[in-house]
Amino acid sequence: MDLQKFVDSFNTMTCVVSVEKREDGRLGRILYEVANKPFIEATEQAVRDGYAITNEPFKPGSSYERYMKKELNFEHFCYQCAIKKEPIHAYIRPEHFDFCINLVMLPLNIDDPKKAYCSYSQCISPEVDYDAMSKLSAETSSTVLKTCIKLRGAQNLQKTMDEVIKDIREICNASYCCILLTDFSEHTCSVFSDSVKNSSNQRSLREDLTHDFIDFAKTWIDILANSNCLMLENEDDFEIVKKRNPKWYASLQQHDVDSLILLPIEANNRIIGFFWVANFDTSKALQIKEILETSTFFIASEIANYQLVNKLEELSNTDLLTGLLNRNSMNNRISQFVNGEITYKSLAVIFADLNGLKPVNDIQGHDAGDQLLKKASCILTETFTEGEVYRAGGDEFLVIITDQPKDIIEAKVKKIHEKSMDLNNVSFSLGFYYNEEGGSIRKAMQEADVQMYEDKKQFYAMHPELKKR
Repeated sequence: MDLQKFVDSFNTMTCVVSVEKREDGRLGRILYEVANKPFIEATEQAVRDGYAITNEPFKPGSSYERYMKKELNFEHFCYQCAIKKEPIHAYIRPEHFDFCINLVMLPLNIDDPKKAYCSYSQCISPEVDYDAMSKLSAETSSTVLKTCIKLRGAQNLQKTMDEVIKDIREICNASYCCILLTDFSEHTCSVFSDSVKNSSNQRSLREDLTHDFIDFAKTWIDILANSNCLMLENEDDFEIVKKRNPKWYASLQQHDVDSLILLPIEANNRIIGFFWVANFDTSKALQIKEILETSTFFIASEIANYQLVNKLEELSNTDLLTGLLNRNSMNNRISQFVNGEITYKSLAVIFADLNGLKPVNDIQGHDAGDQLLKKASCILTETFTEGEVYRAGGDEFLVIITDQPKDIIEAKVKKIHEKSMDLNNVSFSLGFYYNEEGGSIRKAMQEADVQMYEDKKQFYAMHPELKKR
């Protein structure tokens, strides 16, 4: 068979790929045997644009790694098509690149005891082809549609996501499936949802989630190497991981991970987490990859919306300067007390007004005043750990405590008050009210407020130079 004549008959970028046959069934060398003019021109353009790793012209019979970094997904495609004789069609959106690839690979029947062959044709476009993306197998479409319906109708996203992850784990016949959320700017990560197969010896990632696990997750970005999926199926794949990231390889071995699929979860052009599937059915690798890639697209959207809503709720209830609950949150909480939504036996209310803030603002500047407010908030939260601390507004704070002994709370109030007498400390005017029978929250606030203003009056009588007005 004249391979050059064969590829020249294609208008699209096409080459013939060979895969070395090995008796042990493992993946051998992958070569670009021949290529047509469009493929060669695209390769040379990739060199000029900086996508290729070589500055040399196309050379027939050379390793594909001459033109791009080692790519496990591409190697899987070549193996499935050339060795296992399975046609491949995939639509790829390489992360962080401004083009998309629509590729088709077909097995070729060439009598060669040392190599297996397949054709590799691709079209590159600068824009996403949504028609190509939506051409999925019936089983994939059904699975993804089921996921979408569940997520869209979710009243409780956390509970529904647990169901979805369990469904996906069972479809993959995997021992473990997990969604790990990451925030690299805050240096934090958490398991949002996971599912463990009962009959397996796998354990949840939650058990290994130490404070520095985020450093581990960061290394996955380099392992992915701009790919939207990492698939480890055999010893060869794990050897590559061993070379690139020996610590992660050791961890995978320690946790009996024999196969793995790792996908980044992206929203707004940043990674917000990872989709992790361990010990899956490798005989259905390409189908599972298609299901996971498509499902992750919708899962990422739901998680991003969930995080946005939570962030907006947090902003509406949190004082941005001190991190305390704000006046809006305080009013909502008081309404819950008034409407009988909260049951309690005893009730304590403390009003704390910061002394001397205006002179600090006037003399030292508002940055110094902000630091004083932050110190004040820390003192109150560290002191009244059993209660809810609110910044009621300006330099006023409110503490609400239920079902705690009066003597313990009173002692804490007294300690803060004594320290407030020393002007070298953060100084508060305090009002304290306690009702061992519960009573009205509004009456408690009114009584505490009266006491606080009386305490403030006495403070400024002793220190007129600090009077605010």
